[in-house]
Amino acid sequence: MSEAPTYEISFYFRKILVPVDGSENSLKALEFAIDLARHYGSKIIVVYAKPKGDLRGDPFERVKLRVAKEGMDIQYKLIEYDPSSSNTPSVLVREVIEGGYDAVVVGARGLSLSTEIPIGSTALSLVINSPVSVFIVR
Repeated sequence: MSEAPTYEISFYFRKILVPVDGSENSLKALEFAIDLARHYGSKIIVVYAKPKGDLRGDPFERVKLRVAKEGMDIQYKLIEYDPSSSNTPSVLVREVIEGGYDAVVVGARGLSLSTEIPIGSTALSLVINSPVSVFIVR
């Protein structure tokens, strides 16, 4: 005799933060988060933490192209910070805490040039400092 599912696990994934930087790894992390959201009814917030004055392109354009085929309601948040007093990992950890997220899904490496490093500093810092579960997608 089998029991009916309780769906308790869905409470661990109600609100998921997905940091993006335009890298392929961050887009893979988004795809993973979308799959979680489909299974558990999660809300996804895609965030881009950008140093003030940074002229790199908007990663939300690539994200929106990827998400368009999924038919999901995803929120986007741009956080600009002063690089003389903060950095991307600390801004993201603050967002996790203040935003009441239940989980973070992040790419293992972002736009760093070295391919010899298996995990980037942002992903590593999130694993160490985040008060919620962090999934690293390779």
